[in-house]
Amino acid sequence: MQLDHDQLRQLLALLGDSDIQELKLEGDDFRLEVRRNLPSPAPATVTMVQAPAGPPPLAPVPAAPAGAAAPGPSAPPPPAASVRSDLQAVTAPMVGTFYRSSAPGEAPFVEVGSRISAGQPVCILEAMKLMNELECEFSGEVVEILVENGTPVEFGQVLMRIKAG
Repeated sequence: MQLDHDQLRQLLALLGDSDIQELKLEGDDFRLEVRRNLPSPAPATVTMVQAPAGPPPLAPVPAAPAGAAAPGPSAPPPPAASVRSDLQAVTAPMVGTFYRSSAPGEAPFVEVGSRISAGQPVCILEAMKLMNELECEFSGEVVEILVENGTPVEFGQVLMRIKAG
């Protein structure tokens, strides 16, 4: 069973509209666990773990409790103190690793100050060994890039801010 980016997005949207509290889905090369509305104050959790080639199976990665600081560079950057109202955020549609270019040594898709148009790729998110180009949904100028190259990102994390226009 294969699960691509669009199918994952549709599945999460359907789950958001349902009463389902927990879902586990396994394919040949992936395992997806979604939990929400658990007794702890933690927000909805999506954990994706690459399935191994052979035994033993990987255990799910536990979500950090709300308010707990994650160790090392895998912690998402703190939110900006003030966000200008004229900026639109480009957010991560999935959990993955953020890459600014299509390959090591290649030029980044965008830089601060770059003019972009709707549908233009702005980065790559690697999830489950798949490289997913993230296209901007609006036109404008890149004002901030908030994530370092090669950094893990969370679903909904702001990756960059665009001044529309």
